[in-house]
Amino acid sequence: MADISVIGAGLAGSEAAWQLAKRGLTVDLYEMKPEKMTPAHTSPLFSELVCSNSLRGDDLSNAVGLLKEELRRLDSLIMFSAEKHRVPAGGALAVDREAFARTITDAIRSERNIRVVEGEVTAFPEGECIVATGPLTSDGLIPAISAACGQADFLHFFDAAAPLIAADSIDMTKAWFGSRYGKGTADYINCPMDKQQYDAFVAELAAAEEAPVHGFEDAGVFEGCMPVEVMARRGQDTLRYGPLKPVGLRDPATGQSHYAVVQLRRDNDEGSVYNLVGFQTHLTFPEQRRVFGMIPALEKAEFLRYGKMHRNTFLNGPALLDRYYRLRSCPRIAFAGQITGVEGYVESCASGMLAALEAARRMKGLPPLDFPGTTAIGALALYVSTGPAGGDFQPMNVNYGIIRRPEGRIRGKRERNLATARQALEDLAPIIERERAGV
Repeated sequence: MADISVIGAGLAGSEAAWQLAKRGLTVDLYEMKPEKMTPAHTSPLFSELVCSNSLRGDDLSNAVGLLKEELRRLDSLIMFSAEKHRVPAGGALAVDREAFARTITDAIRSERNIRVVEGEVTAFPEGECIVATGPLTSDGLIPAISAACGQADFLHFFDAAAPLIAADSIDMTKAWFGSRYGKGTADYINCPMDKQQYDAFVAELAAAEEAPVHGFEDAGVFEGCMPVEVMARRGQDTLRYGPLKPVGLRDPATGQSHYAVVQLRRDNDEGSVYNLVGFQTHLTFPEQRRVFGMIPALEKAEFLRYGKMHRNTFLNGPALLDRYYRLRSCPRIAFAGQITGVEGYVESCASGMLAALEAARRMKGLPPLDFPGTTAIGALALYVSTGPAGGDFQPMNVNYGIIRRPEGRIRGKRERNLATARQALEDLAPIIERERAGV
């Protein structure tokens, strides 16, 4: 019998299993793919990125940039693979999704302290366990989680993925390469529209036929992954102030700015696949082809993957979990990843990291690390376990609003954020020293 079980080999589960194994613990890593797939997954690889291929901003003035740096300093497997398979994306960290997942899968499968157990899990294994089954936790395991939590209903929201386009099918006579919002290198393909084209596009998008999604309501959509058609229904200019924002994007052929600009970001290292930035959708496939084909540069685009929408399930963390992501009613069971209410790839990885480090220390009889709220990884765990001041717990991307600021008044948002990042990394250093010294 292994020292500890990890259920789910997504970003959180893979990171957790890796960190536990590197600390000398034997791990049974349960993964139901490829025997059983979810509606969002297509690959048998671990840590599959089912939505965007971007891990978002990489600058310390951005909270997710700080979280990435903390994970790098904690020797994250996910961050190692992301850096290895980085593709050009301006100021963001984007990856070749297949190469990224393959590196993680190969590392996990070759680690002698990890035994991969394939097939669906319907009951918790004996002993210590980290549940990292993601927002699409299988129906077979839901009753066991519900029983352990003492509640029948989980919170949930709806999430959506953007389409992927073949690069050689983009009409580059109607598009150009440029930086995103005038920042970084020219890594994005910019597809402009004039006012007439934009108005027609918005009208068709708002009225387009949606694929049936059981129980879907616009109010149940996570704001950070809003379907593009929902944005279109919120107002004529909503898209122009969102993913189609033309600020800082001047056409090199004319030197002029356009009324609206659709951006495409590279999705693999070869640059043969691009995704529509901000175009998460749950339109039917024919409607996606018809409406998105109204974008001039994409009139003859080849869709390699259409956008999809799925229900995401998450726990009521403040009522159920402690700061180590353990179930208060049954501390041998911890959770990690999006099922806890963290939102985003990097955040999922961070929750798996923290859950694993604290579990390893408990099992070795060491005191907890207690990541403070001045660090991004600690602030995220505290948000999940205590919730917002208003009491309405919803999935949360890491942000500087939940990280405890250093004392003293600092002018300017960027300067305040950088000061917060410096404090976080200073506070993280002794934690890393303790962990490496085993005290």
